[in-house]
Amino acid sequence: MLLLAAAFLVAFVLLLYMVSPLISPKPLALPGAHVVVTGGSSGIGKCIAIECYKQGAFITLVARNEDKLLQAKKEIEKHSINDKQVVLCISVDVSQDYSQVENVIKQAQEKLGPVDMLVNCAGMSLAGKFEDLEVSTFERLMSVNYLGSVYPSRAVITTMKERRVGRIVFVSSQAGQLGLFGFTAYSSSKFAIRGLAEALQMEVKPYNVYVTVAYPPDTDTPGFAEENKTKPLETRLISETTSVCKPEQVAKQIVKDAIVVTMGLFRTIALFYLGSFDSIVRRCMVQRAKSEIADKTA
Repeated sequence: MLLLAAAFLVAFVLLLYMVSPLISPKPLALPGAHVVVTGGSSGIGKCIAIECYKQGAFITLVARNEDKLLQAKKEIEKHSINDKQVVLCISVDVSQDYSQVENVIKQAQEKLGPVDMLVNCAGMSLAGKFEDLEVSTFERLMSVNYLGSVYPSRAVITTMKERRVGRIVFVSSQAGQLGLFGFTAYSSSKFAIRGLAEALQMEVKPYNVYVTVAYPPDTDTPGFAEENKTKPLETRLISETTSVCKPEQVAKQIVKDAIVVTMGLFRTIALFYLGSFDSIVRRCMVQRAKSEIADKTA
């Protein structure tokens, strides 16, 4: 029975892989396209900007730190394929004030034309057990990870619908598909993106605007390094059971628009990890309980 179920699952995944080219929208032509990348000063966002620039796109980088933006701009410009390409930098916090985000998107469109593709990559992660996290941490992560994607998307969607063309990409996380120990604040903010994306896709598909969500696993970025500083033991042990991806690899996957099929496969694989993750947590609980008893009897 188990073998039959496994065979059915494999067959289903292969079927999805084979039919996806028939039901997926045509890839957006990047030469001359205007691509806006939030969180574009480092990590996956910067790599996405580089990948798009290599294919002839005009880039608007949006992030908070102006110095990092200028540094990223110089790095991206090394990959130009013609002398007409432009990298525009805009310093703003996309999670705080919608009117500010709307204004900077208008500025970008005045300089580089209508936005053809928006990549929502701005985000952050803080780990910790539910009762140890401050309530402000939940508010902050929901603001940055969720509203930081809502505001830019809201600012570009009207023009995309009017033009009957556009692509919005939400960069979520495997933690946006699978709730993990230590990620009660982070996972919930990333799960929210999935709901937003799925509902938004139903609204904009008739206008030839397509929404995709990337669910990358652990990726070697500055944000991941910061996240590791706050992980509880159980979360660290869970992370050690999976490999860490290079941001360039993740960026190429997103830009090629292969994420619908690939991330579906990641979802399937992720379910198989749940059993081992639960055993890690139980083992840590037993060890902690034994240590507490030993301390009391000492």
